[in-house]
Amino acid sequence: QVQLVESGGGLVQAGGSLRLSCAASGRTFSRYNMGWFRQAPGKEREFVAGITWNGGSIKYADSVKGRFTISRDNAKNTVSLQMNNLKPEDTAVYYCAASGLSTAVTTTPGSYVYWGQGTQVTVSS
Repeated sequence: QVQLVESGGGLVQAGGSLRLSCAASGRTFSRYNMGWFRQAPGKEREFVAGITWNGGSIKYADSVKGRFTISRDNAKNTVSLQMNNLKPEDTAVYYCAASGLSTAVTTTPGSYVYWGQGTQVTVSS
């Protein structure tokens, strides 16, 4: 089992940056693909970025390409999301999640088995 704890959310002005981190417990972190999702009020949870277990494949939602960067450090059991040039529409609760080991990133929330509690990101205009 993997427990995930996000941190790094907050309030930022449009154009600013935030770095989200997700710390995972357990010794099998490197066996999971990891993803970041977000959910705004009244909207469905949506895929933001994902990375395979070894970092060999990375995928981003079109809405964040060129602005967000996902990375992982298997030695430290962490996955991060660097968010630059933030926009008001990026406002949401951000979740990290773990899915089974595979060579491809999945964007479907139902494919992820472990979830963190979420961290709020608010971007003011």
